[in-house]
Amino acid sequence: MGPNDGEPVLLIMGLGAQMLHWGDTLVQGLLDRGYRVVLLDNRDAGLSQKFYGLSAPPVWWTVVRTKVGFYPTPAYTLEDMAADAVGVLDALEISRAHVVGASMGGMISQVLTANYPQRVASLTSIMSSSGAPDLPESSREAIMALAEGAKSGLARDEELENRVMIARAIGSPEFFDEEYARQLATRVLNRGSYPPGTIRQLQAILASGDRSPMLATIDVPTLVIHGDRDPLLPPDHGRDTAEKIPGAQLVMIAGMGHSLEPEVSERVLNVLPPFWESEHSGDIKKSADRPEKSVEPETVVLSIEEPEAPAKPSGAAH
Repeated sequence: MGPNDGEPVLLIMGLGAQMLHWGDTLVQGLLDRGYRVVLLDNRDAGLSQKFYGLSAPPVWWTVVRTKVGFYPTPAYTLEDMAADAVGVLDALEISRAHVVGASMGGMISQVLTANYPQRVASLTSIMSSSGAPDLPESSREAIMALAEGAKSGLARDEELENRVMIARAIGSPEFFDEEYARQLATRVLNRGSYPPGTIRQLQAILASGDRSPMLATIDVPTLVIHGDRDPLLPPDHGRDTAEKIPGAQLVMIAGMGHSLEPEVSERVLNVLPPFWESEHSGDIKKSADRPEKSVEPETVVLSIEEPEAPAKPSGAAH
């Protein structure tokens, strides 16, 4: 979407999520700013290929076995999913793009950047993780919500309520909007739902393990965005990711959980274009609030409270 001569931005979404989960606010905001936006559904999600017949045990079983050292043999890997994303760029004849990933999409983006650096103008890892084993665990409520959400065979009304429940459990406490969550869940269900794919994607995440050594090899401009209220991947996951990627910048958004509600997306939009336009961390401060603290000399931590007004009114993305 957007002008063919606009700077390409590749958006990679997270576990069990579709391209719709980026939300109209963020996508239209990028289009309004003249970017060419490339969206994709990861394998086993949305309208992409489903890997029917391959193993998809319950979420709780997969997580418990991992805790005791039995890692799953995944149907595919994050490397495979990164190659899928590069294939999309190839199909569109895009040589380089700003790569932006959320949650699992951030992990895929990390792998893509490490394996295909020549294709990446910059990396933005949102509410994601390095996979390091010593990081804080997800809250019990967040894990239980995801386990409920991965159940198959539910009636449509039950699945809709499950999705709203997940959005509430992992969402942004300061910005959660049940009406928005319900509307988004309805759009997602109308487009297609496939819970077994979520489990296979989870297996790929667990099998990826600690990506810290890989992150140390990344040599492109990198921005890490995280919420200070994230119950699924607590804030230390974002701090750790930024510390392990040389020269990375860290933006910590106050009140953000593990989701991109419209108000959160406005804050993300307030940071992304200045980052892309600048090679220096200090320039980001012009479009955000004051720095909270410095984790490392090359890592800036910001608490964003009020977004700037968009360049022009946003509309729905199609």
